[in-house]
Amino acid sequence: MLQRLLFGLIAVTTLTLAGCANSPQQLSPQPRVTAQLAAVGHGQPVVVRVVDGRASPTLGTRGGLYPETSAVTVNANDIVPKLQAQTEAAVRLLGFTPSSNGPQLTVTLTDLKYQSPKEGMYVTEATISANFRADVRNSGGSYSGRYAASLNQRFGMAPNQETNTKLVGDVLSDALTRLFQDPTIGQKLSQ
Repeated sequence: MLQRLLFGLIAVTTLTLAGCANSPQQLSPQPRVTAQLAAVGHGQPVVVRVVDGRASPTLGTRGGLYPETSAVTVNANDIVPKLQAQTEAAVRLLGFTPSSNGPQLTVTLTDLKYQSPKEGMYVTEATISANFRADVRNSGGSYSGRYAASLNQRFGMAPNQETNTKLVGDVLSDALTRLFQDPTIGQKLSQ
């Protein structure tokens, strides 16, 4: 009887600890430019380039009892083509034509972070942030701007991969939209 009780206690403890451990998540967010943009161009050609300037594909960890096993990553080869497509779409909405010559617009993803509180066994919140830099170069000079967005989200239970993918995508979308809402970008591209 005592042996069964001990075995049951060990099984429950093991399941409880396994429930506290978070597995790594590789996210594939879908950033979108979400605002209406004023068309200031007249079809002029613009060279559009997107760069992943992050030091690592790892955004952070989801915390919990074993944070070292709960890394959240977004790979460059997944996110750069999506950002390139959205950047080209936004340039078209601004009234320009993506091309291989003309003024240059380089959009760099400089930072993407996912932070959870370090203490505690359970993930109850996360702060997600994204930063972009836009560099415009043309015959009239250059312009550089920085654009950021962040979100603090509380959870009743540890967020799954689908939830984190949506949250990271929302923050990327917000920061990218802010970039293209900067009227100076359109003005510099039209010079």
